[in-house]
Amino acid sequence: MARPRRTLVSLEDTPCYHCVSRVVRKAFLCGYDKSTGDDYEHRREWVESRMLELAPIFAIDICAYAVMSNHLHVVLKVDVDKAKSWSNKQVLEQWHKGFKGTLLTRKFVNGDKLESFELTTVKECIAQYRERLTDISWFMRSLCEPIARKANREDNCTGRFWEGRFKSQALLDEAALLACMAYVDLNPVRANMAATPEQSDFTSIQRRIKSAIKGEQPQELLAFVGNERMNMPNGLLFSVKDYLCLVEDTGRVMREDKRGAISGSTLHIINRLNIPEDNWLKISTEFEVLFKGAVGNLPALTQYCEHTHRKRRQGVANCQRWLAT
Repeated sequence: MARPRRTLVSLEDTPCYHCVSRVVRKAFLCGYDKSTGDDYEHRREWVESRMLELAPIFAIDICAYAVMSNHLHVVLKVDVDKAKSWSNKQVLEQWHKGFKGTLLTRKFVNGDKLESFELTTVKECIAQYRERLTDISWFMRSLCEPIARKANREDNCTGRFWEGRFKSQALLDEAALLACMAYVDLNPVRANMAATPEQSDFTSIQRRIKSAIKGEQPQELLAFVGNERMNMPNGLLFSVKDYLCLVEDTGRVMREDKRGAISGSTLHIINRLNIPEDNWLKISTEFEVLFKGAVGNLPALTQYCEHTHRKRRQGVANCQRWLAT
């Protein structure tokens, strides 16, 4: 039986989650269906555009994503501290960027005079919106619902476009996060939809590569900020150059038409994560097969299961086997 989403998300243990949403019947409703000749490729752009539109609204950063023909991968990092730092007015301004709000919340933002009972109502809304802006369920709902309505209008039909429930995996440590990001970024290469990461349309890796060519990082994605240090900014604890090289090397090894290997300059990242090279190749290509639930080292997995009131540590054998030397 499926567990309520609130029992699967434990921000006390990790802010990072891998979310997967599939279209109904796993049909080609977002790409090109070779069996019928119908082309729905433009819908993948809808999904990507909507996702990047939501990034500056929520206190949730996008680490990686890949929009495939019949499903969507996205790796999210919840930034609770950012949401807490927002003033009441800023919370409403953030909410109004993507949602209507209420007549009273708009009056409050405009600085109109409100009665005491109206202010009480507004404060209740602010508390609710602040919570929603750090809720991955609200993020995924805000992403998927408009796409479903738009697709149904185009198809002149009603009913579900996405499966009713998206899958989420807690990523409990740095190794799990980076392995999952690489797995997501290499989805098109693994599916033979692209030969290289830079040719992988509708992915975060393509967006990062295009920005890196200009010496930049994409504003819509969580930035790489290098090694841990004093006054550490929010971001991913690697350099963008190291990550791009790691994904490129991994993608080259995966290709059957080319001989490839993880280069020495890239190996230090895997070694830093305490993952053997063979294990890295396994988990970065079979992440969803190997790990069905939360992913991380044994102490982190044990703590997560305690906090989410799980009697058994699902996937503990694979976590021990593949994420530890």
